[in-house]
Amino acid sequence: MSVPLPFRYRTVEAGVPIRCAVGGEGPPVLLLHGYPQTHVIWHAVAPLLAERFTVVAADLRGYGDSGKPAPTNGDTEYAKRTMAADQVDVMAELGFDRFAVAGHDRGGRVAHRMALDRPDAVRALAVLDIVPTRHAFACADRDFATGYWHWFFLTAGHGIPERMIGADPEFWIRARMTSRHAGGTPFDPAAMAEYVRCFDEASIAASCADYRAAATIDLEHDEADAGRLLEVPVRALWGERSFVGRNYDVLDVWRGYAADVTGRALPSDHYLPEEAPAEVAAELTRFFG
Repeated sequence: MSVPLPFRYRTVEAGVPIRCAVGGEGPPVLLLHGYPQTHVIWHAVAPLLAERFTVVAADLRGYGDSGKPAPTNGDTEYAKRTMAADQVDVMAELGFDRFAVAGHDRGGRVAHRMALDRPDAVRALAVLDIVPTRHAFACADRDFATGYWHWFFLTAGHGIPERMIGADPEFWIRARMTSRHAGGTPFDPAAMAEYVRCFDEASIAASCADYRAAATIDLEHDEADAGRLLEVPVRALWGERSFVGRNYDVLDVWRGYAADVTGRALPSDHYLPEEAPAEVAAELTRFFG
């Protein structure tokens, strides 16, 4: 693979400096990554999409080479509303006032909030291997607590997860990712090395704040929007071997949050853009086209 992507790179001043790669021509598409990755998770998908679209693959605030402000009480710096606003500002700075967005994992949660807050900017939304945060917490059970235990670990206060992860961040990243991979394309060693490079002390602190925000201020925002359906078309994709695929009726869940929902399972576990890149690219090309 090519690290960084074979695109033009820019750092755009939004709420914080946001690092992004831009390539291709055509209608604009924004790609957002999950935890603990960077925009590089799209390394096999983005070049395929760039044959039809102008692709912007961005690092979320707190991740990759984007700005990583130190969390404060309340973790408002990492509310999904704030993270979504960053990316809308990036797209506007690049000349795109309206665009399609695809988000995997944490990026999907940012993209969901973006579509709620800025339906004028988002023309279509693809969410990869998630159900809405509000639903996940409301329906949490023993399987969720054991399968998604990191959600609770990362929200712990008093510097506990930061200190423990910081003792061996490479082990943490490799363990998290390999435990949620089942067949399909193997992780590219260069991509894994990039995730490790970017997971510094500031990113560890920021990503913990991201998860704490999901359990606090994000839920407040989600409760305020309870019952409000997304108006943009939504394409939900998930791994047939993933926790999401095994534990939820994904389309039924999303139809409680959006008026126009389609989707299907792909042959992977959690990391769809890396495990099933050809299938993801084909799905997004059809949906965004």
